[in-house]
Amino acid sequence: MTDPTERNRLDESASPYLRQHADNPVHWQLWDETAFEAARERDVPIFLSIGYSSCHWCHVMEEESFSDPEIAGLLNENFVPVKVDREERPDVDSLYMAVSRVVRGSGGWPLSVFLTPDRKPFFVGTYFPKDAKRGQPGFRQLLSNVAESWETERGDLEDRAEQWLDAARGELSSLPDRVELGDGDGALGGERTLSETADALVRLADRDHGGFGGAPKFPQAARVHVLQRAFDRTGDETYAGVARETLDAMASGGLNDHLGGGFHRYCTDADWTVPHFEKMLYDQGTLARTYVDGYRVFGDERYADVAAETLAFVERELGHPDGGFYATLDARSAPPGNPGGEHEEGAFYVWTPAQARDAMAEYADSEPSDADAETLADVFCARYGVDESGNFEHGQTVLTVSSTVGEIAADRDWTESEVAELLDAAETRAFAARADRPRPARDEKVLAGWNGLTAWAFAEAGLALDPAYGERAADAVDFVRDRLWDGDRLSRRVIEGDVAGVGYAEDYAYLARGALATYETTGDHRHLGFALDLADALLAECYDQETGALYETPESVDDVDVRGQEVSDGPTPSPVGVAAETLLALDAFDPDAGYANAAGAMLERYGGRVERTPANHPTLALAADTHASGHLEVTVAGDQLPGAWRDAVGGAYLPTRLLSLRPGDDAALSAWLDDLELPDAPPIWADRGTDPESATGEATAYVCRRACSPPLDAVEEVEEWLAEFDRA
Repeated sequence: MTDPTERNRLDESASPYLRQHADNPVHWQLWDETAFEAARERDVPIFLSIGYSSCHWCHVMEEESFSDPEIAGLLNENFVPVKVDREERPDVDSLYMAVSRVVRGSGGWPLSVFLTPDRKPFFVGTYFPKDAKRGQPGFRQLLSNVAESWETERGDLEDRAEQWLDAARGELSSLPDRVELGDGDGALGGERTLSETADALVRLADRDHGGFGGAPKFPQAARVHVLQRAFDRTGDETYAGVARETLDAMASGGLNDHLGGGFHRYCTDADWTVPHFEKMLYDQGTLARTYVDGYRVFGDERYADVAAETLAFVERELGHPDGGFYATLDARSAPPGNPGGEHEEGAFYVWTPAQARDAMAEYADSEPSDADAETLADVFCARYGVDESGNFEHGQTVLTVSSTVGEIAADRDWTESEVAELLDAAETRAFAARADRPRPARDEKVLAGWNGLTAWAFAEAGLALDPAYGERAADAVDFVRDRLWDGDRLSRRVIEGDVAGVGYAEDYAYLARGALATYETTGDHRHLGFALDLADALLAECYDQETGALYETPESVDDVDVRGQEVSDGPTPSPVGVAAETLLALDAFDPDAGYANAAGAMLERYGGRVERTPANHPTLALAADTHASGHLEVTVAGDQLPGAWRDAVGGAYLPTRLLSLRPGDDAALSAWLDDLELPDAPPIWADRGTDPESATGEATAYVCRRACSPPLDAVEEVEEWLAEFDRA
């Protein structure tokens, strides 16, 4: 029988990250039983390398070490090397990242782990240079040392592996004690939980630069949502100040792409200047929705503009032609004017004054202007801080908003409208010039959960900004349902028709939330039906009714030794928090399905995490708040949501809003119930048809929170009752 480790097997995968390594001299294996059996047969350790396609240091380690024949020889002879795309196998990444946190106190990518043949970790690190550098051990020597230790100290390594795996198991799978839910003293939920979580965030806030903590600076969307809700609830201006400082800093700094829209993954410094330049779909979805809510709360048009620019970037750069959204854009690309050159991080995005002047002169056709190229370059450089010294490598500048339009006008004795007109022309020419640069690579996998988060953002923008965004949300939800849903269970991803992976808790939770939001904005009950189906599958696959635990992986997954629970917020929101919030909402449509009971059990099980470390669990805190306060239900009976009502319901900040559209007459509603396989009209729809005495006959609204309004047919009445119940 041929030894599978005699060749590199990554060409068997459709993953762009794995295929980047398919030509390495390393005999990479897939994470599968074939690799594990080979390790047992050869009685050698597994070297596991976990990363993703847009990861900068993953590229560096590949170029330095995995492309080196000598290092490949050491790996092939002494180990079974295995590559994992963390975006396809978040459970594998989660387990060994937990080991890294326990052992090293931190983690990162690429994650480098040495395992026994039965997948137990005995050495863990992240990026290693090929040779020792600045106190880091060299990967070449490390491979020799580990191979020797396996021969001479195997017993000690296996004992260590057991201890480390037990420690990771304790972190990932242990169940905290249950807490009491409600508004009473010591209970989780209500004003106390929301205020205490917001207070914890204020204490962590960087009041000088915006955001939370020091360098590196990550966007923390869920934390901003807590502060916005707490401000709306209490009127405490401190909460508003921290939220706005964060929104403003992220929008003005280098995290935001000021020419093309969209956000980079994080900034390397405390003042939001220099990012790691990869763009992740999940960041676009979570942040666009945060800015939509910022617009609702504060009425600042700039936040609406940022949301619109971000969604425009997603559509333009990450949109699948059939409706879904691709996963990432790489951080690196070839330098401008040198498509064959060595790829550099940020090359697509950074500028020098000379490049700005050339762009204004060479791309005049893209935006005519009466001003000469030098004037346009001057305004562009003043606005975005482009100068000879730069703020990045080699005198290049990451664009940040460095001067206001008013400051530029005052310095040059122009009007602000003149500066705005010049700046518009300059930005258009710069964007055209940048479009001709070598582009960053795109990872064209479509991930179920990330598409759910992004559909959620488009749906909220459809209510608050433009109904067309809601139609784009529907396209994404339809795409994922057509490609990744088999009628009972969800798959993780699709790449050019290649479907792979099981759905994880985050996939079910995020996609169900996105589908529900899409129903709210479009009124198409197909999306509500999909959300209900996903909720049923989530509970069947990942939920333990006896304990109230929501596990990351379905029980059917048998190649990871620990079944973890993703409770805290990271780059993406807590799947437990999103699941609980979504189940609470869906209970209104199928109260016999047990959704509210499951949501309550999850909050009881994990609520202690909120009480101990509230800043790490903002999504769970928001779900607990919704559980305590109940949804603000807005049922609209009619053919569609009237335009003026859309502004009142969708443009207002109503954080616990549940918008429910239904047909105006019961005969049409009966057809909906058949489609949704519901035996009777749920309370949110029952006896809430179009009011026959309506003055307009167009639609009738019912606003409820513990009590209900009379039938409403005027927008002024809807607004009055929304305000009344939102304060309740």
